[in-house]
Order: sequence, then structure tokens, then C-alpha cells
Amino acid sequence: MCGIIGILGSGDVTPRLIEGLKRLEYRGYDSAGVATIVDGRIERRRAEGKLGNLERVLADDPLPGETGIAHTRWATHGAPTTDNAHPHVVGDVSIVHNGIIENFKPLREELIADGRVFASQTDTEVVAHLIDRELDRGASPRAAVANVLPRLHGAFALAVMFRTEPDLLIAARLGAPLTVGYGEGENYLGSDAIALAPLTRRIAYLDEGDWAAVSRDRVEIFDRDNQPVERPIVDSGASGELVDKGNHRHFMQKEIFEQPIVVAQTLQSYLRPLEERVALPDMEFDLASFDRVSIVACGTSSYVGMIGKYWIEKFARIPVEVDVASEYRYRDPVLGPNQLALFISQSGETADTLAALKHCQAAGVKTAGIINVPTSSMARAVDLLLPTHAGPEIGVASTKAFTCQLAVMAALAANLARAQGRLSAEEEREIVRHLAEAPAAINAALGHDEEIAAMAGTIAQARDVLYLGRGPDYPMALEGALKLKEISYIHAEGYASGEMKHGPIALIDDNVPLIVIAPSGPLFDKTVSNMQEAQARGAQVVLISDAEGLAAAGEDTVATIEMPKIHPLIAPLVYAVPVQLLAYHVAVAKGTDVDQPRNLAKSVTVE
Repeated sequence: MCGIIGILGSGDVTPRLIEGLKRLEYRGYDSAGVATIVDGRIERRRAEGKLGNLERVLADDPLPGETGIAHTRWATHGAPTTDNAHPHVVGDVSIVHNGIIENFKPLREELIADGRVFASQTDTEVVAHLIDRELDRGASPRAAVANVLPRLHGAFALAVMFRTEPDLLIAARLGAPLTVGYGEGENYLGSDAIALAPLTRRIAYLDEGDWAAVSRDRVEIFDRDNQPVERPIVDSGASGELVDKGNHRHFMQKEIFEQPIVVAQTLQSYLRPLEERVALPDMEFDLASFDRVSIVACGTSSYVGMIGKYWIEKFARIPVEVDVASEYRYRDPVLGPNQLALFISQSGETADTLAALKHCQAAGVKTAGIINVPTSSMARAVDLLLPTHAGPEIGVASTKAFTCQLAVMAALAANLARAQGRLSAEEEREIVRHLAEAPAAINAALGHDEEIAAMAGTIAQARDVLYLGRGPDYPMALEGALKLKEISYIHAEGYASGEMKHGPIALIDDNVPLIVIAPSGPLFDKTVSNMQEAQARGAQVVLISDAEGLAAAGEDTVATIEMPKIHPLIAPLVYAVPVQLLAYHVAVAKGTDVDQPRNLAKSVTVE
């Protein structure tokens, strides 16, 4: 997910542009650049890799200017090279872009036939050429952008700077977020409120299809039909302080250790301990009216959906389907009036999930969203927002957002069950009691950090790792495998434990560690039986269980991780900790970039 910041300021803006880019690093990127207007010309500096490389370029070749745009790029079209890095400059136009222009090839061919010469492989440069060609034909900057936008198919957030008008930035968005910031004698553009927080907390979110003409003392916003519109100016609430790692080595480690606090904060919004009830925000529909639930999400959030399926079907006794968002629309799902469509996203900007949300709303389906960013596109679009309170998550691999999403999912499952007449007052009291125990149990799980770190070196030597789980622990196996491959680059797969003998057991030998997630309880014996089948074929097993489970099956394992004895309802929240810590320490042992793993972005805003 690329990052954009633009400043119409007083004095040199480059240091503040770089500061803004640092606040956007959490999104993931592989090159960066900045451009300003200097003495009537556009100047820029770009670099591959991390922002430190760009800062070194600027130290050797400083960049003054009171108007500027800057960008962190996550490569889509074209390799992550300096030539492909943003900002792009074509004639009198400089541009930065987040998203994908899906029809860039025919547009590029048209421009080449018109004599235009390209300096990069990117789809973004096509937009710069289109705007510059409009200027050459006599259009004003505003008219040039207004003429070009309808020709662009795909998803984009654009910030455009013009050599001939240093008091103007033009912004546009379609399918990717963009924010306008209001200052005193200055105005700003940014991908999100976090980027603008040191500059201003007074912001307006551009709606889908909006474009804006921004000067130092005025902001004019237009809709997709070029009609002037007003968008509310709100207080972002974002802190001007950079989120830091504190005394932790990485953001991911810090965020893992924040989980007891943020899960407690999230649960405070949904539990009524004095009344012993589970509550949801006010809603305009009756949960009793739904006879099925569709859950749509990507990656880690989709595993929350899979666990939610177990909970909702167990407690509310209504059918649940879980879909990967990138496939949802393309299978032409059957939608009906008594269906609740639930979307899960940390950022609230995930392109595939947002597209699926719009698909459901177009069919008249009621929607809800479990979302961490309450000002995001998805949060503002759903009929019922179920916010998590994880706070900013900087590490690309989701940790605290995952457990907070699980906490909200449990609250939703209980509310659905009560609305459906399937949950007695006593059963609801039990759910409240067990959820209230989750933060302390997560904290107890964190107490095993050192022993997990000690075994990480063994796992770090493996080329392949398998994870097993049964019931709700199967999605946890998928999540553990995802975390490991995301940040350590070790090939890992998660399987339902009963599926091992249907094929994956062929992969087992004494070089393949097997991570088994098996709390004691009704599913324990079945899981251990599958584990022992793998051990008989040389598997090196790491068993994650409670004291009772380890006593029953901990022999002949290469390592064990003891978890507190807990109720099955909160087991996914607690057992998330050891799989997160194991992935983290293996990645540290391998020396990979834990917080910004290669090829990954924090939020995927393109399909």
C-alpha cells in the first residue's frame, strides 16, 4: 500500500515531507521519492529501498521548495527501481499515485502513437502524460485533471503538482483513500490521518470519486460529476508523536506484547460486567431477522472469519459461509434479504474486501464490519460498525489486530445467539466471564516468550514447517503458518489435523518440524492421534497445549510450549500468542526484516 503526502507550506517543506513518509512506512514499500517546485521548475529526489537511502540522497543533494509531494511505493507495474519510483515528472506535471490503472496499456499505446516518450514501466506515468497533454492542448490544470479522470479505470489516489502553479495541488481518489488536511496558511494531502498528524488534526476525507483543488488558503472539492461538494472537516484524533517501539526491538514484538491491554480495551466496549451481558453498538436492524451470515475477509482477517463460523454456528445455530474477499464477487454468490454480510479488515481499505462490500450493498444486503480504523472507507460504508480498539498497528504482519478482531467476533456471536433465542441468561453470563478472563490469560501466555525464543533457532533451520489444529485450532494453524512465511520466508502450511493422512503426511520426514496446536478438551485426543501418526514417520513435533495436554502427550516431542488452562471460547485469543512469538523469534534468528517483510504491504489497496 503506497503512501502519499503533499504540502503547500511556508519555508522548505522537504523535512516535513520526509517526516510524513516515515509515518507511512508501516504500509510497506520498496522505493521512495520527493519532488518540490524550486525557482519555477520541478526538482525531485528518488531512491530504491528504505527511506534512509532517500535521506542520504537528500543529504548529498538538498531539495528546497515551499510546495512538494512525496511517496513511498510498493511496486505493482514495474520493478522497484529508481526510474520507477515516484514522483514522476512529465513536462509541467509531477504526480504520485497509490493504486492500479487497469487500462494503462491502451492509454500508453495511444500516448506513444501521439509521440510521447516514457521513462518508466509504471502505470502512473501514463496519468502524468495524459494530464500534461491536456495542458499542451490549452487546458488549465483543473480542467486537465477533470478531463483525464474519467478515462482512468481501476483504483487510484493521486496527488498532482504543476510547475506553472506552485500554489496548487490537485488530489483525486477512486477506490483508494486520500485525506485533505487544513492548516493556518498551509494545506496538506495525505494517505491517512497518521501521516498528517504532526501538521494538523483538522482533516476531510474525500469520498469515492472526489477530486480536490488545494491551495494554501482554500480547498475546493468536486464529486465525480465535477459538481462542487462539501465534505465535513473533522478532528482526526491522531497523535502528532511518531509511534515508536519503546524498549522493544521491533514493532511486531511491541504489538504482540500490547495484546492484553488492547484486547481489554476492545472488550470494554462490548461487555457489560454489572449486567453480565454482551452488547453491540446501536443498529438499525434486528439480528433476529437473519437466517444466515456471510463473512468476507483477506489473509489473517479471513482466519478470524473461520473461527467466527465455529462460534456463530455453535451459539446462534444459523449457517455461516466464509469467503476470501478476492474470490467473493467472482463466484456470483447467492444473496438474500435475510442475510448479514460481515466484513473484517484491520485498515478498512483492503481493495478486495471493499469491492465485496459494495457488491453486497448493491444487492440490498445488510452489512457489518469489524474494523480497526473507524474513519476508513469500509467503516464509513457499513450499516453496522463493530470497531476494534487495537490502536495503530505498524508491523506488516498483523498481531494485536487479529486478537482484537477475535474479541469482537465473540461478542457478535453471543449477540446473534441471544437475538435468535439460542442463548440463556446463564449461558450469556458464562460468555461474559470467560471473555473477561482473556486479557489475563494472554498475559500469562506472553510469560513463555524466552522459552519460545530459545527453540526458534531449531525452526529457523527448516525449509518447510507444517502446522496442525482441529476445530477452531485449524484456523489458528493456518494463521501460524501465515505468520511464519510472512516474516521468516520459510515455506509453511496449516492443515486440519484429520486431513494429514489424506495427503500432507507424505511431506513428513525428520527435517520437517510439525507445530501442533492442541488445548486439552474434547478435540485433544483426536489431534494427538494425528500428531502421533506424524511422529511415527519422523516428524519433529512442537506441541502447544496446557499442562494437562502436555502431561498426556508431551513425550517424544522436540519442544513444548505450555499455555494456561482456559475455556475453549477464548483459546484462539490465547493460542495466538505462541504462534506469533514463534514466527517472530524465528524471523529474528534468520535476520529478516520483521516489521517490513519483502514484497508485502500493510494494507492491499489494489486487486
